[in-house]
Amino acid sequence: MLHCGVHVIVVGCGRVGSGLAVSLSAEGHSVAVMDKSSRAFRRLKGWDGPCVVGSGFDRDDLEKAGALQADALAAVTSGDNTNILTVRIARETYKIPNVVARIYDPRRAEIYQRLGIPTVATVTWTIDQVRRRLLPDEDVGDWSDPTGRLTLIDRSLPESWAGRRLCDLEDPGRLSLVAVTRAGSPRLDARELVGQEGDVLHLAVLDDALRELDRTLARARGADQDGHA
Repeated sequence: MLHCGVHVIVVGCGRVGSGLAVSLSAEGHSVAVMDKSSRAFRRLKGWDGPCVVGSGFDRDDLEKAGALQADALAAVTSGDNTNILTVRIARETYKIPNVVARIYDPRRAEIYQRLGIPTVATVTWTIDQVRRRLLPDEDVGDWSDPTGRLTLIDRSLPESWAGRRLCDLEDPGRLSLVAVTRAGSPRLDARELVGQEGDVLHLAVLDDALRELDRTLARARGADQDGHA
């Protein structure tokens, strides 16, 4: 699981970018904000974190923002091509494990999802959705029953699980796979599917199985990073 100390780069300091940066910083995460215009940083009220004037696809600028140590990056500028290029550089050059690109055209977003590039189309964009992709192991559920023991959660599928049966993640009586979002589309036949890069899992889990699940996924992400080294 990810705790305080995660370093996140937010590229684009518009309404979503500034709100995301302030939200993550308030939770104790280290956040660097990038924008081509220094005037954009006026949206960051009371901000004392790093602000980098520059481009998300300029490697010198990315490194000023901490790309070499970053755990997550969100590209939320007003340009689809800029956001996609930024995310590709972040993942392929700097091996940043959790990335997401804001895309204005939902048809293009679906294409990029199929290519394994996590995206959210503007029509469905919320700060909560990008946080889930940046911090996939965060212990936050969408819904809990009155006892607090049963929780519905979302988790991103680690790359190393691609090609493996999704049902193998289940623990009968303690953890059930409810659905999967693949290439931007929900699927209810999750138990019959083989994992693909970019899958988002929707699970029902009892409290005593949640930590075990996150340990399993963390080990898989560790294997992903070792494989990229």
